[in-house]
This record gives sequence, C-alpha cells and structure tokens, in this order.
Amino acid sequence: MSTNPADIAIFKRRESEARSYCRGFDAVFTSAKGSEMITRDGTRYIDFLAGCSSLNYGHNDPDLKEALIDHLQSDGLAHGLDLHTDAKAAFLDAFDQHILKPRKMDHKVMFTGPTGANAVEAALKLARKVTGRTNVIAFTNGFHGVTLGALSATGNSYHRGGAGTTLNGVTRMPYDGYFPGNTDTADFLEAMLKDRSSGIDAPAAILLETVQGEGGLNAARPEWIHRVAALAKEHGALLIVDDIQAGCGRTGGFFSFEDMGITPDIITLAKSVSGFGLPMALLLVRPEHDVFGPAEHNGTFRGNTHAFVTARVAVTKFWVDDRFQKEVAARARMLTTALEEMAEFLPGAKLKGRGMMQGLDVGSGDLAAAICARAFKDGLIIETSGNEDQVVKVLAPLTTDNDTFLKGLKILRNAMRIATDSSKFAAE
Repeated sequence: MSTNPADIAIFKRRESEARSYCRGFDAVFTSAKGSEMITRDGTRYIDFLAGCSSLNYGHNDPDLKEALIDHLQSDGLAHGLDLHTDAKAAFLDAFDQHILKPRKMDHKVMFTGPTGANAVEAALKLARKVTGRTNVIAFTNGFHGVTLGALSATGNSYHRGGAGTTLNGVTRMPYDGYFPGNTDTADFLEAMLKDRSSGIDAPAAILLETVQGEGGLNAARPEWIHRVAALAKEHGALLIVDDIQAGCGRTGGFFSFEDMGITPDIITLAKSVSGFGLPMALLLVRPEHDVFGPAEHNGTFRGNTHAFVTARVAVTKFWVDDRFQKEVAARARMLTTALEEMAEFLPGAKLKGRGMMQGLDVGSGDLAAAICARAFKDGLIIETSGNEDQVVKVLAPLTTDNDTFLKGLKILRNAMRIATDSSKFAAE
C-alpha cells in the first residue's frame, strides 16, 4: 500500500458507497503525466485505464495544457451556456476541417450535457421525435449509461437493478457472436423485423457499439455492422452508433466504424472528445434529422468552453494527417502480439477487442480481479469488463511510448503468472 490509511479515511467516512474504481486502486493520486499516475508518496503507476478511455492522449498533454492555461490567463470565458464563443467556433472549425470533411460527413454538431449518458439520452429522444416511434433496438451486453433512458438500452443486470423503476421502450437483440457456432444474429434480427407477428414494434432506432467496451470487448464484424445498418434503413429506423468509448482513435480511426461502409444517422461522442479529460459530450446528426427545437434538449453545461479549447488542440495535433493513426495501429499490433502470447499460457483464454481496445477473456471474474489486483501491486492500473467481469481490458493512452507500453505489458504478464499459479507461465 502506497498511502497512509489516514489519507483515505475521509473517502470511506464521507463518500457515498456508490464509489467504484477507488475500491480496486486504494491510493491517493496527486499528479499524472503521459501514461503514468503518481501518488502522494511518489509511487508511480503505469496507467492502462486512461480514465476509462477518457484520456486517449494521455495525462496533461503539454500542448493541450498550454492552450488551456493561456485561455485561463487571458480571462477567456469559463462558462457560456450555448452562446457563440470564440472557443466554440475554433473547435467547430477544426472538427469540420479535419474530422468531418475528410470523411465526407455532413453531420450537424449538437452539444449535450457533459456526460456520455446525456448524449445517449439526446440520441434516443431525437430518434423518437424524427420517426414518431417509441421502440429502440439495442443489443445484448451493450452499455450506454445509467440514466434512465440510457439504462433502458443497457444490458447489464446489476446496473439495471439500480433503476428502482421499470425500464421500457427497448427491445433487446443478440449482438454479433452472441450465439455459439456460426449463427449470424443479423439473420435473427432480419426475421424479427420482417415478421409482422414477431411482437416487435417498428423501431425508431437501432443503437449499437461496434466494440462493446463494458460488455467484454465484443467486436462486431464489419459485415455484420453493414447489414444491421441496411436493416435499419430498410425498416425506417435511424442507426445510432455509440462511439463514446470506442471512438477518438481508440479502435484505429477517429470513428470506430471507419472503412465499414456505413454512415450512421446519429453518433454519440464523449470521453476523449475533449482530449484532456474535461467533461464534454456531443451528437453528430445528419442534417435531415436535426429537428429539435431551441432548448428542447439542453443542459447548463452543454457549452464547456475549457473543453472546446483542449478539443481543438487535440484535433489539430493528432488528426490533421494519418501519422498518429499509423502510430496507434503499430502499437495495437504490439498489444495483439503480447496478448496472444499471454493467452498461450492460460488455458481457455481468448483475445477480445480491436485496436487499442483489447484484452483477454480469462473465463472467470475472480481470476480477472486477482490479475488486476496483482498488477496494481506491481505498478499497473488496469481494470476488467464483461458480463461476469471476466475480461482483463487494456485501455492504455494511445500516446503511450513503446518502452512504457512494453513495461506495462510485462507487469500484466507477470500478474497473470502469479494469479493463475501456472508453472507453464514463466516470469521474464
């Protein structure tokens, strides 16, 4: 333990029992840089959690930090509701020039409340208003947030149980690969949509993640995504892609669906869109669906000016050409190789995910927790996901240098050896 027990007493005494991540990482952190977090006594940890993919560009990127400090020191707006501001204009211009136009996307940008769940709420409301329908199709193991509308589309029974009320308006369908064998769940979806006696009301939207982050790093095949998109169009439903965790470079391109041949009607973004860990969420909406009236979906903090400042720099620093994307792809290949080698020594372990959003299904939530606990003891912050928390999930910052990345992977490998007590898994 790297922290005096007195340091954490206030959290246990005053903070709600709803606290979560801190239970597994029982330390008091005081600073962070790049891919490392540092406690009060100077203990350094490699960060393979990255704010649950909210820090894709690492902690305190110097260029983003400098821009934010300059904005603060010049008395730039701290809060602007949804007023016109120079910071918002600069972000929109950069996002338009370097993200939307190169991908031939005509989407309008809607700023919602600052959380991903709020973006999902807005997306569901908008789809229902556009279509005049109420039903939404979501998928097994999907996670879209824990506010009531988003929670209706979330599959996890633990989180759903916290609602305290009924969760309506969503029909659950099996995600790609949900059934064993070669069953194509798109066939099932198609049959249910076409059968007028299936019991499914015509959907306002089909909502999906291309890689299910909290659901266990289930990565849908591009052909499955393409087919679901076609079914949505055929049946008059909007296609909503939740890119809150899988977007902003985490799975390769800025969007997780690039090169899949689809154009979602609505895209939700949050987490790393600010580039600096600042709260910011938005919708990208095809112009013909931009039908909300003024303030019909609003929020006091839908205009986070500080986030606009850092988000603009993130876009212009990392996305003006393909160099960063190529670096991420190379690092993703390193991750795949390392995880494949680990899986060879762990019977039944399965590689999951895509890009820099990969992990190992170790078959047991207890084992995954033990691996993460040992990793933390040895200086690595890493978490689990999956329907039984059985997936050890690597979410390292995309900017992690190779030496740090390999050091973190070595810690993970050793943690797996110790947690599984396998004589076949030799420590290096």
